Amino acid sequence: MSDLKITGLYKRYGNIEVLKDINLDIRSGEFIVFVGPSGCGKSTLLRTISGLETISAGQLEIGGRVVNDVAPSKRGIAMVFQSYALYPHMTVFDNMAYSLKLTRTPRAEIEKKVRAAADMLQLSPYLDRLPKALSGGQRQRVAIGRAIVRNPQVFLFDEPLSNLDAALRVATRMEIAKLKESLPDTTMIYVTHDQVEAMTLADRIVVLKDGVVMQVGTPMELYDHPQSLFVAGFIGSPQMNFLTGPNAAPYKAATVGVRPEHMEVLPDGKGAWSGKVIYSEDLGSDSYIYADIGQDEAVIVRQDGKTPYHSGDTISFSPKGDLYHRFDEAGKPMGSGGVAAPVDPVQPDRELL
Repeated sequence: MSDLKITGLYKRYGNIEVLKDINLDIRSGEFIVFVGPSGCGKSTLLRTISGLETISAGQLEIGGRVVNDVAPSKRGIAMVFQSYALYPHMTVFDNMAYSLKLTRTPRAEIEKKVRAAADMLQLSPYLDRLPKALSGGQRQRVAIGRAIVRNPQVFLFDEPLSNLDAALRVATRMEIAKLKESLPDTTMIYVTHDQVEAMTLADRIVVLKDGVVMQVGTPMELYDHPQSLFVAGFIGSPQMNFLTGPNAAPYKAATVGVRPEHMEVLPDGKGAWSGKVIYSEDLGSDSYIYADIGQDEAVIVRQDGKTPYHSGDTISFSPKGDLYHRFDEAGKPMGSGGVAAPVDPVQPDRELL
């Protein structure tokens, strides 16, 4: 079994707490993604799981065994780093086989494991090449293959795609997704700051902020039911619009959150909000309109296809149906529970249906 249990975990550097009371149960075979802004503690949490960082307090179990004081090499984990860290003078085959040679694995078994991993990662034609003769995506796949041959209980990925260009990130992300399908009993924990990677790869996402777990759930649970303003703003691209003050008052909330794709443009000022277009982006398949309605941040409205709106135009819009989120003064959700039609301004206290 490769289940993982974290109980009351703290990590301190002197008097500074970077991880605070982390409690997680990760089931065997899950693909878990840690996300959050820079400095939130996601990589530190991954390194405590790997054993590269000591645990200040709390308990870590892998496969039912407490491993707080177990050396990294004895934890049954394999880690893929942001940098490929390949030996430049070794071929792809030798890079992938290196850890097996250190453990004196028989040569026939090394050959079998390396070639099986190479087939899985489409690296078989490159086994005799040096890393300098590979693309960035191929080098990252070699680093993944080096981990696969160790047959770990748990895979740890520390932002493995951040050094790749956009096209390679998509291609390598697909390779990692296929890898998960081919290893259904292996637990994978993946750290990224890119919420698109999190949404597309994860069985469940762990959102961190300032060393604290803010919410754990499936991608759609976090997208549809964020439990704080922070999670609501972090999950989704572009991020959720937040309307406050008079713009939120008719909805009986301190803050109303509406995703750009959940905004509906209405004619002749019939929307809940109106303002001036300050910028528009035509992307072909869809468009983004940035409107000034008197808040610090522009409101973003997504439309399918091309937009007829340009800078200086007046635009009016409302949430589609009940696709909005209400938050109280503390940033906690109050539920949507309403209609998208604007509230009559002469009846500001009317209850939403």
